[in-house]
Amino acid sequence: MSKTEILTPENSQVIFIDHQPQMAFGVQSIDRQTLKNNTVGLAKAARIFDIPTTITTVESDAFSGQTYPELLDVFPDAPLLERSSMNSWDDQKVRDALAANAKDGRKKVIVSGLWTEVCNTTFALSCLNDTDYEIYMVTDASGGTTLEAHDRAMDRMVQVGVVPVTWQQVLLEWQRDWAHRDTYDAVMALVREHSGAYGMGVDYAYTMVHKAASRSKHIGKRLDPVAAK
Repeated sequence: MSKTEILTPENSQVIFIDHQPQMAFGVQSIDRQTLKNNTVGLAKAARIFDIPTTITTVESDAFSGQTYPELLDVFPDAPLLERSSMNSWDDQKVRDALAANAKDGRKKVIVSGLWTEVCNTTFALSCLNDTDYEIYMVTDASGGTTLEAHDRAMDRMVQVGVVPVTWQQVLLEWQRDWAHRDTYDAVMALVREHSGAYGMGVDYAYTMVHKAASRSKHIGKRLDPVAAK
């Protein structure tokens, strides 16, 4: 395993850390609605490519509240690994879940969590210290209590080998080739829903360039960049 090897559906696993309302209330480094959009977009990408996914929460009933319902809708059967420690790596259930996925060679751990400077950083440093996993921190699906806190946490993690990525970057690395027909339609649908200007561009190409029907009528139809060349 090497950091020069791109992310693939075969070498990746995902963990969502503490996407809970009380944690989101404290986020100031990114617009909260954008944060939720990106987090759910990453989750749907993981589902499309059948990426093993771990969801962990902290003090749900006593402080943090319940996980975003939009995230739970993507993984309705996923267990919620409840903990008390701010550091997910301290919890044996979390370590066991990651280890079970890593047995299949999935040692690239993609992380989305709150807050960047606490739960994400302590997890990443501890995981790197104890294992040979690689950590990919999804910066736009994570948030800190200030932009300074988020940025300095990212600096600290990058210095010890954590790789910063964005959710759409992860999605497109997994897709890699538009000739991969089995995931093409689902990726296009996800892009239209969650990728902002990129998704608008896809809709424009459908309707104005390829003269497709309105979006409600062409869901599932392929805009094929390979065939369009």
